[in-house]
Amino acid sequence: MICAAAGLSAATYDGGWELTITRFGVPSHGRATFQTSGDKLTGQSEDLTLEGTVKGDTIAFTARAKDGKEVGEFHGTLVEGVLVGTGKFRGDAASWTAQRPVERPAGESKTRRYFTRTYHRQFSSAIAPVLHIFPGDSVHTSTVDAGGVDANGTQRSMGGNPLTGPFYIENAWPGDTLVVKFTRIRLNRDSAIHDDNIVGSAFEPYYFRDLKRVEGFDSNWKLDRERGVATLKNPTEKLKNLSLPVAPMLGCVGVAPPGDQSFQSGHLGSFGGNMDYNQIREGVTLYLPVYHPGALLFVGDGHAVQGDGELTGDALETSMDVQFTVDVVQGQMPDMPRAENGEYLMAMGIGGSLTEAMQAATTNLAKWLERDYKLNSSEVAVLLGTAIRYDIAEIVDGEINMAAKVPKSVLSQLTQ
Repeated sequence: MICAAAGLSAATYDGGWELTITRFGVPSHGRATFQTSGDKLTGQSEDLTLEGTVKGDTIAFTARAKDGKEVGEFHGTLVEGVLVGTGKFRGDAASWTAQRPVERPAGESKTRRYFTRTYHRQFSSAIAPVLHIFPGDSVHTSTVDAGGVDANGTQRSMGGNPLTGPFYIENAWPGDTLVVKFTRIRLNRDSAIHDDNIVGSAFEPYYFRDLKRVEGFDSNWKLDRERGVATLKNPTEKLKNLSLPVAPMLGCVGVAPPGDQSFQSGHLGSFGGNMDYNQIREGVTLYLPVYHPGALLFVGDGHAVQGDGELTGDALETSMDVQFTVDVVQGQMPDMPRAENGEYLMAMGIGGSLTEAMQAATTNLAKWLERDYKLNSSEVAVLLGTAIRYDIAEIVDGEINMAAKVPKSVLSQLTQ
């Protein structure tokens, strides 16, 4: 009678679901797959085996670990396509929901244009997404400079690396990898701001103590977009011939950090953030861990030119036109951000010192080679011992960012 009333069959539950279990008000996320045979249900969620029954719009199942030990018991009801229920998980009372992965609406374009109205100065899951997009979608948007000024010279936000976003990527789920390929990072104005003092942490203390500030020095820059060069707006006699090729990049790219954490947009960590790595340019693909449903991607802090380490605490700060395409790798998540371009695999390490950052970067790269290239520890040692390169990306913020990289020309010599 329940089946007839609900108009359901057991097969209604077959396939994949995005699962959220909440204990003590704290959600945890995973995926589950159900299969039914009559009123019997079996399934899998991460490393747990699921067994139970279905009757119309109700479902009940037990979750067991690999050793057969029961770790959860769940009861639920299907309400407008969403499973909602209660149970016990690892000894605690829990509520739970499960939903099907969202499908792209028929006819929806894969190319989206987002005109920024509001900028944020935090990486946080508490900020409502500005746009929902799907894996395979491309977004055209823009950023303001680190001081909040847009392409027209209009102040659009307070300073401090204002961010565009966040963008919600459908079916990106905690434990996944968000893939962001930047197909366009271009200057959209003819000026940039810059500081004229190197931060104290880059110098020996006695040298920094005795430095004398130069009064009246103009460190503003002109950007010639047609020629692709940057020159000082009012150069000194010694610097009047200084002309630098522009290399547009984004200092800030990140997702919402884990848990309820929120970080100011000058911060960096495993979620990405203010990484200030001058290789995050047009053509690069960035890999970020997903900590929240939808990942919640932020971009900002455009630099026309930046040397390694961002020694002055900023670069040639300017606004940008940005285009990126997103994808999701399900069930795999790096500990730290990764990137690749045509020449290198680049694994970032973020830590409280150069030593910690180097260790994190080397570990990140070694794990990448172990997983994707199926190398053992000795093979990794031979490869990295002869071919690794390090870039000091960022030394001026609360954490230090170092990138460990290996040439693709070396990796191409590995047998499959």
